[in-house]
Amino acid sequence: MYTDFTGRYQVHESSRSFADVVAALEAAVGSVENDTFAQEVSEARDPADFEERMHRYEGTSGFMRFHTIDHGAWLQDLGSSAKARMYTIGNPLIARTIIKYDLGVGLNVPVRIAVYEERSSGKVRVAYYLPSSLMSALHDKDVSEAAQALDAKLVALAELVSGAKA
Repeated sequence: MYTDFTGRYQVHESSRSFADVVAALEAAVGSVENDTFAQEVSEARDPADFEERMHRYEGTSGFMRFHTIDHGAWLQDLGSSAKARMYTIGNPLIARTIIKYDLGVGLNVPVRIAVYEERSSGKVRVAYYLPSSLMSALHDKDVSEAAQALDAKLVALAELVSGAKA
C-alpha cells in the first residue's frame, strides 16, 4: 500500500549563534539518552509511577531528548567545518495522547528537530517537519486533532530557542 500526503517543513532562521541555539535547545529539553529511558520504563511499577518518572525528565518545554546526532562532528573528520545537530525529542506522555488512536503514529513520534548553520550565509536555522502533517497520511481525524497539540509544542520550542518565527 502507498499513501501520498503533503508534509510541512518549517524553518526558523535565527540571529543567534549556533552555540547559543544549541545551548538553548538542550536547556529546554530534558534527557533520557543512552539507557535511561529503557531503565525507567522497566522499573515503572504502574501507569502512575511511569507518569511520575517521565515528568522527572521533562525539560521546561515538556520535551525530553532521546538521541542526539552531531553531524558537524563526523563531518569535521571528513574535512568540513559544518555545524549541524539533529535531535530526536518527545515525551511518551504526549505521544500517548495521539498513539492511542492509531499505532502508526509511532513512525513519527518522537519527532526530530535540527539545528544547523547555513554555510553560505552563516545563518543558524532550526528545522523540523510538523508532526500533524506527517501523520496526515493516516487519514484519522482524531490523530490529526491530537497531533496539532504536539505541533504547537514543537513550534513554541523552535521559537524559544531560535528567537524567530518560521
